[in-house]
Amino acid sequence: MSLKNESFPSSAAFDAIHSSLQSDDAERKDAVKKGNAIFAFKLKNKAGEEEGWHIDLKEKGAVGKGDAPEGKKADVTLSLSDEDFGKMVAGKTQAQRLFMSGKLKVKGDVMKATKMEPVLKKAQTKAKL
Repeated sequence: MSLKNESFPSSAAFDAIHSSLQSDDAERKDAVKKGNAIFAFKLKNKAGEEEGWHIDLKEKGAVGKGDAPEGKKADVTLSLSDEDFGKMVAGKTQAQRLFMSGKLKVKGDVMKATKMEPVLKKAQTKAKL
């Protein structure tokens, strides 16, 4: 099942993050231990459409569409443009810089949002954005 949405080019990163988490059991358990949260991403594309994905680093170490896994609630929600998410995952910009410039909105536990960086770094090597 692909998580990519053609209207959101950077969404291919969610497939890369998913395969990164699924490929190594020890790494997935480590990511869950360090992340200990459900991260929701709300992306907005150039056409103004919004789409949501989540990364569950609380229990399963899995990625899916929507705000959170069924019956669960996200601990932190990151809202940004598809273009900025692509730059962030590609390592061309940092989350802190986007946040400070108002391009990244964070709802929920801001400190947990900082735990997302290592997971995105792992995806950088796999995602071809």
